[in-house]
Amino acid sequence: MTKAQIVGWGHTPFGKSEHPDTESLMAAAVGPAMEHAGITPEDVDGIFAGVFNNGFSKQDFQGALVAMGDERFAHTPAVRYENACATGSAALHGAMDFIESGRGRIALVVGAEKMTATPGDEVGDILLSASYRREEADIEGGFAGLFGKIASAYFQRYGDKSEELAMIAAKNHSNGMANPLAHMHKDFDVAFCNTVSEKNPRVAGPLRRTDCSLVSDGAAVLVLADAETAAGMERAIAFRARVQANDIMALSRRDVLEFRGARMAWQAGLEEAGIGLDDLSLVESHDCFTVAEMLEYEAMGLAVPGEGYRVIREGVTRKDGRLPVNPSGGLKSKGHPIGATGVSMHVMAAMQLTGDAGDMQIPDATTAGVFNMGGAAVANYVSILERAK
Repeated sequence: MTKAQIVGWGHTPFGKSEHPDTESLMAAAVGPAMEHAGITPEDVDGIFAGVFNNGFSKQDFQGALVAMGDERFAHTPAVRYENACATGSAALHGAMDFIESGRGRIALVVGAEKMTATPGDEVGDILLSASYRREEADIEGGFAGLFGKIASAYFQRYGDKSEELAMIAAKNHSNGMANPLAHMHKDFDVAFCNTVSEKNPRVAGPLRRTDCSLVSDGAAVLVLADAETAAGMERAIAFRARVQANDIMALSRRDVLEFRGARMAWQAGLEEAGIGLDDLSLVESHDCFTVAEMLEYEAMGLAVPGEGYRVIREGVTRKDGRLPVNPSGGLKSKGHPIGATGVSMHVMAAMQLTGDAGDMQIPDATTAGVFNMGGAAVANYVSILERAK
């Protein structure tokens, strides 16, 4: 079976965009991605669009919008994927399945979301649809409230880790300063992130504003090709592993602090790749909230349950640490336009492996991990990437 590889990418700046909708955002990223890969629309055999939407726009049928931005795609098969905050990775897996089944040679993975035009209270309600509404619809604070409950439960079981969450926030804000595509370029220090103030109020439970990712607009695109085609192109990033593991949706039916689906995905990904964490040069991880990143430290095996705080306190995941996590700034600083997020994380990792990450660059990066999740660790995707060319 031929394997799919990344041969190019495009990425708009994340933030409050002047682009009015996902149609415009996707067009802004697709053109540069094709140019980067050295292809034309006529070379593309399939389009895989990841857009959460769910009320951000009345316009849906998002897969067909790619051709509205470039009519040369009018007759190219296109489909839209949705898997909560892991929507981008779901679209990526669909495109890889397409190529690896032999149905096509080249595919576009297009992730996008337009969020900032929607009023804040509506954003919270839309995002809460990534939880189990039958039981969790009345959680105060929307989706942030969900993770506020998780943080409260963690503190109750293992002690108050507010300062460590502030350290994670400060790390990612510092990293984001080097990312020209990031939504926020503000180097907040630990003291600011750890202090409740008018500029950093509590949002839900123990979570402060600096503990929460940003409502953003943006698009990111990956160009995939089968290995044989990729061999004749300028660059190629191979997947040593790509796995998905799910967990039950309702918080009431699992120990959410276990992040079991995330742990299973990491274990399967590392096993498939035949490596350990020490073999990774960096990780791009899904820090929708700082407590999520801390739980992900435990899920990936950097710490035993309840001791994820030691990872950040000991500097393990700093840019100059043993395993840098989110050198791009992560969702916390780079932004979190839902459908674009998983695609963006793979773009950031690929840039590191080709040495094109600029001031974000981790020296001599050879292997990168990506963890993207939908909901509260419900849909969990892990990729292990390495440069093939």
